[in-house]
Amino acid sequence: MRRQAVFNRRRFLAGTGLAGAATLTGLSPSAPSADDELPLLPKLAGSPSEVAANENYWRQVAKYYSVDPDITNLENGYWGVMPRQLMAEYQAFTEQVNRANATYARKQFYVDYRGYRQRAADELGVQTEEIMFTRGATEALQNLIANYNLLKPGDAVMYADLDYGGMQETMDWLVDRRGVNVVRFAIPEPATRDAVLSTYERALADNPTVRLLLLTHVSNRTGLVMPVAEIAAMARDRGVDIILDAAHSFGHLDFKVDDLDVDFMGINFHKWMGAPLGSGLMYIRKGRLQDIDPCFGNRSFPKDNILSRASSGTSNFAAFMVIPSALDFHQSLGPANKEARLRYLRNRWVDGVRDLKNLEILTPDDPDMTGALTSFRIRGETSREANRAIVDKLLREHKIFTVWRDGVTAGDCVRVTPGIYTSTEDVDRLVPALQTIVPA
Repeated sequence: MRRQAVFNRRRFLAGTGLAGAATLTGLSPSAPSADDELPLLPKLAGSPSEVAANENYWRQVAKYYSVDPDITNLENGYWGVMPRQLMAEYQAFTEQVNRANATYARKQFYVDYRGYRQRAADELGVQTEEIMFTRGATEALQNLIANYNLLKPGDAVMYADLDYGGMQETMDWLVDRRGVNVVRFAIPEPATRDAVLSTYERALADNPTVRLLLLTHVSNRTGLVMPVAEIAAMARDRGVDIILDAAHSFGHLDFKVDDLDVDFMGINFHKWMGAPLGSGLMYIRKGRLQDIDPCFGNRSFPKDNILSRASSGTSNFAAFMVIPSALDFHQSLGPANKEARLRYLRNRWVDGVRDLKNLEILTPDDPDMTGALTSFRIRGETSREANRAIVDKLLREHKIFTVWRDGVTAGDCVRVTPGIYTSTEDVDRLVPALQTIVPA
């Protein structure tokens, strides 16, 4: 029987220029078989925009991914495809954790956890005690919102139409939990930088009782990238705290936490970092921990320890164990190069449909306000039924997979999201497909 191939992290890092990275502690998978070896990624000179357009390089990157060849998947926003080596490592860790069982979980995992946590902190540019792993951004953000303890009856909380639905629901729940009011407003279309900033400034000025603002770095509805630091400054001047939903930005955009200037944040590793499903992170800036209550009265950790701010029960150990390798793969591509490539793919299909007068593109071309995700709407087609029909037609007639999005005040839309393995040929297929669907 052929031996199952698993990812040898040291060998893989050597191939991606990261041979000096620290090795994993605890469980360590064995070497892959020869037929699973991949060519070394070349070291590329040039700016991120030049690297983004180097098709030969990205064809080599695509070899690290196994995807369904029968469908052009342009719905990579749900979660990210794991590179093959990371999948093999995850499977190996899962097998070995299962075999070791409680002896690993009780005696070794939390020793290893400190290293995984430090690696993630370094990536984000924060202190280790400011972060903890969660099962995803949703768990992190719901705990931050629910346990934010500075609200009093009569205060208000605020969010925009482009914020994630599950987080909006949690903010609405504060009406009963905290006795607050909810303010909801819409992001304008077209969403220029000036229009977005003036909308937030006006919303804050018109609602002086607001004490907590939900802000999304990259909207899951349209892909709009918010100018977080500028909005954070506005909010701080008015005594308003921000809880930042960075589920779609970490691993997608090149940033450190200090660039955003927020005190509370939730992220995912399983979207744009390519880590296993069920891996995310909560961030609370040092000095703000007391403003978030322990989760459900958690006494497993001291009140001055962020680990008391979420309670996930028995975790998927193997998912967290793969995080260092996922971060290393991300670094091997270069965060700025990866961001530029994703935006390059987005711009390619958008540029190809500019002459379709009845097609509305819902993110601007401003590189500071768009990345991989972009939604479109056929003019006048704002219903759920109409946009689901477009998604169905793209799949049925063109084998292109997209997703409809609701919740946008101006109407529903269709979201297009290339991934890091997506080729220019893949996004080019969307252009003639839309030419047949969009009325002249």
